[in-house]
Amino acid sequence: MIKRILILTIVGLFLSACSLDDENNNYGYETLPIKSAVVPSEFQFGTVATITVTYDLPSSCYHFHSLHYIYENTARIVAINSFFEDEGCTDIVTEKELTFEVSVNQQEDYVFKFWKGKDNGGNNIFEEITVPVVQ
Repeated sequence: MIKRILILTIVGLFLSACSLDDENNNYGYETLPIKSAVVPSEFQFGTVATITVTYDLPSSCYHFHSLHYIYENTARIVAINSFFEDEGCTDIVTEKELTFEVSVNQQEDYVFKFWKGKDNGGNNIFEEITVPVVQ
């Protein structure tokens, strides 16, 4: 009997310690625009090319999470995925650079759509850069 009570107590403590309703969610994710991009003037088919993008972290709460790199036929949509914590932030904008590689495995021109943000109507704004592929 004591063994059952002990097991039920341990299980009860375990279940009560795990709350699915976390009221202190002081973090989130946000897509950040690309300020500028350095792209080669051409790609050599079958090689790996390097692209460097510049972006701003709006405050000390923002941190790089991942590169938003989506294929859309021969185009590539590029932005920055960030996460932010909403505690003890300073309003200092920090400029960052990110370099990434592109495997040139298509013979068609590459069209890079660097996300610049949204206009007043909520429509996405892109800077498009076309890079020809040579043999």
